[in-house]
Amino acid sequence: MRIGVDVGGTNTDAVIMEGQRVLSSHKAPTTTGLSDGIVNAISTVLAKSGVEAPAVKQVMIGTTQFTNAFVERRGLLPVGILRIALPSSRGVLPLSDWPAGIAKAVNGQQHLIRGGYRFDGSIADPLDESGIASAARAMREAGLQTVAITGLFSPVNAAMELRAREIVQDEAPDLAITLSSKIGRMGILERENAAVMNASLAQLSREVIRSFSNALKQLKITAPFFISQNDGTLMKAETVAQYPVLTFASGPTNSIRGAACLSGLNNALVVDIGGTTTDIGVLVNGFPRESSLTVRIGGVRTNFRMPDVLALGLGGGSLVRTNGSEVHIGPESLGYRLTREALAFGGQTLCATDLAVAGGYANLGDRSLVKPLPAQATEAGIERIHEILADGVDRMKTNAAPVPLVLVGGGSVLVRDDIPGTSEMTVPEHAGVANAIGASIAQISGETDRIFAYEATGRESALETAVEEARTQAIEMGANADSLETVDIEEVPLAYMPGGAVRIRVKVAGDLAGDRRLASPRCGS
Repeated sequence: MRIGVDVGGTNTDAVIMEGQRVLSSHKAPTTTGLSDGIVNAISTVLAKSGVEAPAVKQVMIGTTQFTNAFVERRGLLPVGILRIALPSSRGVLPLSDWPAGIAKAVNGQQHLIRGGYRFDGSIADPLDESGIASAARAMREAGLQTVAITGLFSPVNAAMELRAREIVQDEAPDLAITLSSKIGRMGILERENAAVMNASLAQLSREVIRSFSNALKQLKITAPFFISQNDGTLMKAETVAQYPVLTFASGPTNSIRGAACLSGLNNALVVDIGGTTTDIGVLVNGFPRESSLTVRIGGVRTNFRMPDVLALGLGGGSLVRTNGSEVHIGPESLGYRLTREALAFGGQTLCATDLAVAGGYANLGDRSLVKPLPAQATEAGIERIHEILADGVDRMKTNAAPVPLVLVGGGSVLVRDDIPGTSEMTVPEHAGVANAIGASIAQISGETDRIFAYEATGRESALETAVEEARTQAIEMGANADSLETVDIEEVPLAYMPGGAVRIRVKVAGDLAGDRRLASPRCGS
């Protein structure tokens, strides 16, 4: 018996699952106090299902709290930035490409230290240990609470970052430490950005995890809880407390995974329509397609894994404006005020949901309240909704062949017609809480991203090593070794490097140790 919860900026959704079967679900507005909203959502699904708290074996929680906090510059700590890369990185200082406001908020101190590796893991320059110790003392004396440590080619060889952490812990034991090698990929500037971003959230991450823990204690649920990350898999709570940025974009990811479970499709487009925005993603072998591009979060370039998601300013609460024969929808939205201010609910504001109700295909609110809307304007608005979605779908496809489309989210009621470029359109049962279902079915993953010299190791040996590293990581995170499967292998030759250099990325995924699920990949009632 598992509980899945998704804590969004507008709604908190919860489901209780037995194997792949949904026993009950609930959607409620997110509260200011996180624990209150979680308690309300979980207590409701327990009451609906008749399940007692001791019967719950695992709780999986997805949250947008860390993404929202960084973008809104809320609760961020000043960071001690320690870069181990001299002399090669002197020309571009940390935070150089950050928006001025957010850079000012997180810039505690900057220390450039001699050291780092080459692409093959050999030493470029020895680590300046005395410089690390001096920097740590300076950060301690300045009263900083968190530090981000980034080394040259540390994803290939993290030994210098690990040694730097030991020195910092000796000199300033109260500092929270982020290692870039635990988060980012190749590319020192983007990886450093991700590490600084993570370090700035150190205090908030502890507070959020504490809120989740307190909520479960209040409910008398003693089962372990996990947090969903942005590749559709899970992390232990203590890992999230250290690396909160790995939850960024976990909301859309949970919806995509939930859509796969509800529809039984492993390869499809997923359109998740909420109250304010629509997220379009792609299912590949049951997991979200990852972005191959540099991702900006709050205007900051990063290179840690992120789902390839297109966000559109279209949702159930999107404002509708007319200009002659033209109809404009969004991006402004009523959001959580939809059920108070939309015409169909007795309000005075025309929104996208009103058009669907007036068109006769959405059974929400009071249809008599939208009858005065001109039929021609209503139809034009409905057509505009479908045009926006069709354009988004076209942008996410990689070829012209029709593909299946799965619609999820509370705003899926906006869609009446087939979307061009799709072979079939599915709106599964429980589509409104697909995000919580995605959290509840998430697995444990392991990943490696390294450069190998094929001339020295051979291709087969390199691939075996990469897979074994990924498997080891997954098992350490709590995966059942027997359930692990390799879900992605990527080889990228690096022509500008000697020795037959190839960048290998491997991802494996499997069930939580002790988890027992039904054999069918499809979930539902």
